[in-house]
Amino acid sequence: MYVWPCAPVLAQYVWHKREWIQGKKVLEIGAGTSLPGVMAAKCGALVTLSDDCQQPRSLENCRQSCRANGLAACEVIGLTWGRVSPAVVTLGKVDVILASDCFYDTKDFEDVLFTFRYFIDKNQDTKCWVSYQERSSDRSIEPLLKKWHLSCSHIPLCLFSADSPTLGNSSLPGNHTIRMMEITAEASATNST
Repeated sequence: MYVWPCAPVLAQYVWHKREWIQGKKVLEIGAGTSLPGVMAAKCGALVTLSDDCQQPRSLENCRQSCRANGLAACEVIGLTWGRVSPAVVTLGKVDVILASDCFYDTKDFEDVLFTFRYFIDKNQDTKCWVSYQERSSDRSIEPLLKKWHLSCSHIPLCLFSADSPTLGNSSLPGNHTIRMMEITAEASATNST
């Protein structure tokens, strides 16, 4: 139950896109403390927060974040990356998936991308906004992006951090190297469906 350094960066990006995100259906995966999802809800998005369905404390933490921020309309569901559950199926179309530091453990990379692909198959215009901490140059999702017919564009932090060099007077991300990217359907995969 910790705000990892990637969360304020992703929340800041959501704030930067606040006019665009208003009214959009947003899903935060691996929400934990839910900072990016709470920011999206505060900006007028229709937000569903999710974390591992086998982690009831994490799901309760999402609910507490909603209550603390006066967000009664946010839905909280159990969603385990790489699995399609009844809760996931009933979500329907999603416009934006928020993922903060979900590319932490390499064993989870493909499950995260499978989850993205599942929602992109429901809505080819789904955007996945991802913040991650650079931990090793040996870790790459590039082969998996190709496998799942996804493309990635990196978003320089200077494009949106100029609005506010800090978020809520926080010094996070501190000395960590945080990156931002948008993952979408591969252009050729979009045209072939």
